[in-house]
Amino acid sequence: MTKHKLNAAQAGTRLHQDAVQNPFRLIVTGGGTGGHTYPALTAVRALQARLAGQGRTVDVLWVGTAAGLEARVTAREGIPFKAVATGKLRRSRNPLGMLSRANLTDMARVPLGVIQARSVVARFRPDVVLATGGYVAVPVGVAARACGRPLVIHEQTLRLGLANRILARLATKVAVSSDSTLSLLPRSIRNRTVATGNPVRSEVLEGQADRAVEALGLQGFDRSLPTMYVTGGAQGATQINELVTAILPWLLKHANVVHQCGPASRETQREHASALPPDLAARYVSVGFVGPELPDVFALADVVISRSGAGTIAELTTLGMAAVLIPLASSAGGEQAHNARHLAEKGAAVALLGNNVTAADLQDAVAPLLQDPQRRHSIANRARELGRPDAGDRLVDVVLDAARDR
Repeated sequence: MTKHKLNAAQAGTRLHQDAVQNPFRLIVTGGGTGGHTYPALTAVRALQARLAGQGRTVDVLWVGTAAGLEARVTAREGIPFKAVATGKLRRSRNPLGMLSRANLTDMARVPLGVIQARSVVARFRPDVVLATGGYVAVPVGVAARACGRPLVIHEQTLRLGLANRILARLATKVAVSSDSTLSLLPRSIRNRTVATGNPVRSEVLEGQADRAVEALGLQGFDRSLPTMYVTGGAQGATQINELVTAILPWLLKHANVVHQCGPASRETQREHASALPPDLAARYVSVGFVGPELPDVFALADVVISRSGAGTIAELTTLGMAAVLIPLASSAGGEQAHNARHLAEKGAAVALLGNNVTAADLQDAVAPLLQDPQRRHSIANRARELGRPDAGDRLVDVVLDAARDR
C-alpha cells in the first residue's frame, strides 16, 4: 500500500473511532401524556437513523417523572431514564382557586426538581436538551440553561402550553407544529422559532385495511359502505360514546363502525349492539382499546369521530382524513377547542364546539361526510395539506442546528 493510501486509510479509521467514541449526547424531557411523549420518541428515532447514516451513534437519556407515561415508554424502548421531582399547576378560572393545598405542595417540589435535574445535566453533558412539554420539562429546561447547554423546545398544540411558555425565553430554538403559531408569539421568541410540524410515529403511516378486518374480526362489514372510526382516546370518552349510541341505528344504515369506547364502557356498548337488528349489528364493532392495530384501522376508515388533542390532529392531517372533532372542554387552556376550530376554519375538519353538543348535531355533521364522497374527499385533502409527514426529520434539523450553534 502506498504512503498516500495508508494515510487515507488511517484518517478514515480515526474518523470512525471518533464517531464511535464521541456519540451525539441528547437529553429528552417531557411527558405525562402521549401527546408529549410520542413526538419526543419519534424525534429520537429520527435522530438515531440520521446519524447512523453518518456512522455516528446517539446516547439518549430521558428525564421524566416515575409515574408518567414516559417511564413506561422508555422501559419498553430500552432508553435510559432518570426521574426528577416536579409539580403540577392545577389551573382555575378563579385565581384564588389556584391557591390550593395541592398546588402549593406541588410548586414546593419544583426547586428540588431543578436541583436534581441540574445534577443530571451536569453529569451527562448533553450536546442538546430537547423538551416537549409537560410539567417535568420545566426543571430540566431550567437546568439546561443553568449548565450552558442548548435547549430546544417543541410545542404540539396551536398555542404554547404553560411549560413551554415558561421555557421559551430560555430556549436556544423553539419548534412549533403550525405556521399559525408564529403570529401568536412575541417577536423575541418568533425569531428563534421554526414550524416543524408535530412528529407522527412512522408506523401510523404504514397501515393496511385488510389487516384491520382480520385483526378485529370485521367480516360482517359491508365494504361497499364507508367505514367510520370512533375514538375517545385510550380510556374512551363518555360524551362521544353517548352521542354515537344515540344515533347508532341511523349511523349503521350508512356506514360500518369501529368504536373504540374505552375498557370501562365495552360491555355497555355491546349491550346496545345486541338490541340492534342483526344486519346492522354485524356492521358495528366496539373495542376497549386499539393498540398495534391503529395504523390498520386508520387505513380502513373513511371518516373519524374523535377528540382534538395535538397527537390526534397530527395523525389525521398527516394521513389526510375527514374527521368530526368534538373537543374535550376541560383540556388545559382550551387547547382542544383551539385545535378543532383551527382545522374547521381551514376546511380540514368539522368541529362541534361548546358544552351542549347534541346527538342531532353529530348526525347533521356526519351525514354529509357519509353520503357525499366528494365532500369527504375535499375535507381529507385539505387536512393532508396541513400535515407534516416529515416533522420528525424537521425537528432533528432544529436539534442538530442548536448543537452546531453552541
